Amino acid sequence: MTASIRYIGSKARVVESLMEIIGPPGSADGFFVDGFCGTGVVGSRAADLGWPIRLNDSLLSAVMVAVAGLVSAEEASFESFGGYQAAIEELNDAAPLEGFVWREYSPGGTAGRRYFTPGNAARIDAARKQLSAWEAAGKLSRDESYLLKADLIAAAGRVANIAGTYGCYLSRWTPTAKHRFTMLSRLLRRSPVAHRAYCGDVADTPMAENDVAYFDPPYTKRQYAAYYHLNETFAHGDEPEVGGKTGLRPWQGKASDYCYKLRALEALKSLIESAPARRILLSYSSQGHIDLDELCESLGLLGDLTLHELGPVGRYRPNRAASSAGDQVTEFLLEVQRAPVAASTMS
Repeated sequence: MTASIRYIGSKARVVESLMEIIGPPGSADGFFVDGFCGTGVVGSRAADLGWPIRLNDSLLSAVMVAVAGLVSAEEASFESFGGYQAAIEELNDAAPLEGFVWREYSPGGTAGRRYFTPGNAARIDAARKQLSAWEAAGKLSRDESYLLKADLIAAAGRVANIAGTYGCYLSRWTPTAKHRFTMLSRLLRRSPVAHRAYCGDVADTPMAENDVAYFDPPYTKRQYAAYYHLNETFAHGDEPEVGGKTGLRPWQGKASDYCYKLRALEALKSLIESAPARRILLSYSSQGHIDLDELCESLGLLGDLTLHELGPVGRYRPNRAASSAGDQVTEFLLEVQRAPVAASTMS
């Protein structure tokens, strides 16, 4: 099975339309560069078409989830455990522990936050402790560690008492929040995919002229580092100082210019202008805070621009206010084609 994670702006519902435009790699193409990889839906489908992949995201949790979608059974054999499923079972069997998640994110702790039931929080703490011990002992490869942490993130999301993100918790337990935290193995790829993973500023992601760059930046005010703070804690395996009603980990250092209406357009123009790839694809939506005509006008100055309308999708609705804003948004793909850089000649 594949693990699904609820994620703002996920392209799962339009990924096939994207693939029709992106197409398979040609003889001269390099990497498919997924600069804001999120949960890796687009990068994974591009890999299915034969592309070697470079992934980047500012959130380590997103990179781990995206890499987990590319890992093959050969790369994650879990030899010292007797296989992937055996490692999963050992994590599920770990004795519950009243640790950091129990103290800070369940009503068992003094903060009284209701992200998880006390029992599930203790099971998450147990899995986190076991994973950290395996990493410290050198028992996991990078791909194996990323895979198991992605599985933990997915399992926690299935029992989290939230409306869709970790921006806040609900006052009453949802039916799914009462289910038992259980990590599940997923179906791994049969063959390895050539991939590289980076966590940082998209502008620092290695890129060449013959690569195809795909950018799916934030286009509303929602800061992903705040909305997915618990996923980051699971990815880092740490115990950060948290506070306030929602228990946010420090996130301001990862605040994105793309989430600020007055900075977003210049940030996008600068990113696309400086990217060396000749073919650049930008996902955008009718709910984005940059006017689409203004965005097209600006990007049209950087190369030949084609606007692809991918169609309507259901709006992400975490609360009543979002629901009242309408049922659907329209997804677009802006394609910028630039001429090859002329080869320099020696005098």
